[in-house]
Amino acid sequence: MSVPKVRIVEVLRRERMVKLRLPFRYGAVTLREAPQAFIRVRIHLHDGRETWGQAAELMAPKWFDKSPELSNAQNFDQLRAALGRYAEALMANGEATAFGHFAQLYQPHIDACGEAGLNPLVAGYGPALIDRAVLDALARAHGLSMAEALRRNLAGLRPQQLISGFEDFDFDAFLASLRPLETLHARHTVGMVDPLTSADQSADEQVGDGLPETLEEVIGRYGHTYFKIKVGGDRAADVDRLIAIARVLDSMAAPYHVSLDGNEQYDDVDGVVALLSAMREHAALDRFCRSIIFVEQPIQRATALDRDVRRLAESFPVIIDESDCDLSTFPAARTRGYTGVSSKNCKGFHKSLINLARCRMWSADDRRDYFITAEDLSCQAGVAVQQDLALVALLGISHVERNGHHYGFGMAGASAAEQAAFTAAHPGLYADAGGRATLRIEKGQIDVRSLQCPGFGTTVEPDWSQMTDMPDGADW
Repeated sequence: MSVPKVRIVEVLRRERMVKLRLPFRYGAVTLREAPQAFIRVRIHLHDGRETWGQAAELMAPKWFDKSPELSNAQNFDQLRAALGRYAEALMANGEATAFGHFAQLYQPHIDACGEAGLNPLVAGYGPALIDRAVLDALARAHGLSMAEALRRNLAGLRPQQLISGFEDFDFDAFLASLRPLETLHARHTVGMVDPLTSADQSADEQVGDGLPETLEEVIGRYGHTYFKIKVGGDRAADVDRLIAIARVLDSMAAPYHVSLDGNEQYDDVDGVVALLSAMREHAALDRFCRSIIFVEQPIQRATALDRDVRRLAESFPVIIDESDCDLSTFPAARTRGYTGVSSKNCKGFHKSLINLARCRMWSADDRRDYFITAEDLSCQAGVAVQQDLALVALLGISHVERNGHHYGFGMAGASAAEQAAFTAAHPGLYADAGGRATLRIEKGQIDVRSLQCPGFGTTVEPDWSQMTDMPDGADW
């Protein structure tokens, strides 16, 4: 199949508010509500056809830009501005392959956002969503799933057009080798204020909506065996908290696996090594320590790539997450001892595929395992979670951090008709909980087979009439 060129005719930006059922604390912020961005893109193909595509993603504050002087509202405006700037550039870019548009606009977009005070991670939010909607439209136009469209390289991915390191790499063969998984393990997030047992909740703190609230209840309901544990940077408090978590996890007969998320709470590797040493001193954390599969972004992004993590990596593999702000960061992290990087749809599917290819090359070159993990940014049920899971399945990552279904309740803000439509189209993915479509997790796993449908993970569209037009983020 030849690689089609497309022209971007129209980009519509909408949003609706998501209110969480439980507070979610990550790093310095406790999230209770945030808008979810919804994108519609109309593309014009060279043969005259026009098709619409879609994408959605939560606008999480204090993750893309953690500057304490910025309010949550200003963080939202930053992401709106990144979307608006990229939309305008894309519509003015004429005709190119789907990846060609990204390659041509990538650096100019980052530079323009930088001049406006938007960091590269914020800037990347624009192409991450809009390029995803373009691929959705392109795949729909050809009657292909996202996985099959990428396996055939319908988007025309040619990393060598943009970055070095791929001159002798057959990217077409790499894409063709990918086979989407049918099930994924859900790695449950344990936030820093999450109740672990019923004793941790008073009556007035209980939500009482029929969904699990404590870690014990979550395990009983969903059967998780993979977990992501967040720590806060206070060694004594973290150890006490981890002992309490381990008490719950150790009650499981089945083996469990945990990733430890440092949340950028450390200035250097010494603090993380000290935490791990303190953990090993406690017999109550013996099984927990033996269950750690990797450590995620412990060092603050401003200095993470200046700090060598090899001493920490002698114990556990270390990945970058927030530091992965552009296409140059994973190679830089490699020189510092990092062997892993996260995939998030909010950072762009092009980047995920490029980084997976790097892992393949580097593992062969260095004779050590480089890997890509799947992390969540509270993906909400519907378009966002389906597109994220579709990408994870194609990347062949067997477990994915999943937290949006726990902190949120189904498709927050969506009409009953919209939720029913998604549930009917994906009965293996959703369960009905009192009229709400909630993610179906059984024996700790998610059935993602229905995502292999025309487009990027879904043929169903949200109710656009229930959304508001996205403001421009004028301050940026």
